[in-house]
Amino acid sequence: MVGVGAKPVTHRSAEAQARMQLPAAVARALRATGHRTAKGPVFDTAIIAGVMAAKRTAGIIPFCHPLPIEHCTIDIRAVSRNQLRIRCRVETHHKTGVEMEALTGASIAALTIYDMCKALSHEIRISELRLLRKSGGRRDVGRRGAGRSR
Repeated sequence: MVGVGAKPVTHRSAEAQARMQLPAAVARALRATGHRTAKGPVFDTAIIAGVMAAKRTAGIIPFCHPLPIEHCTIDIRAVSRNQLRIRCRVETHHKTGVEMEALTGASIAALTIYDMCKALSHEIRISELRLLRKSGGRRDVGRRGAGRSR
C-alpha cells in the first residue's frame, strides 16, 4: 500500500458513472413493471448493492486503503428509452481519496441491474465506467459540481 501517514486529513469526494444499454424489449418490460423483475425491485436493489460495494472496496481491490465512508449515494436514471445512467458519489474525511469507492459503487450497481434483468436478455451492455470528478486531495479532477447527483 502507498503510505498516507504524512498526508493531511481533508474532505474527500468522488463521483463515478456507468452507463447501461438495454435491449428495447427489456426497457419496455422494466417500464411496464415499475422496474421490477422476478428477483424484485431492480433499482432499489442496485442502490443497496452499490452502497454496500463502495463501503467494502478495500476488501475487493488489494491495495486500497480501508476508509470510513461518511456518505454514499447511487442515482439511477433513464437517459433515453433504452439507456440508463448510474452515478455513485462518495464522501469522507481522510488522508486518501474515494475514487475507487465511487467507481466500485457505480460498477456493482450496474452489475446488479444486469443480474436482475439477465433472464430477460443477455444483450444488456454496461459501458463507460469512468470517474467524473474528485476533490479534496493534491489534485482535483473534473469540474466542481459537474454531473452532481441529486
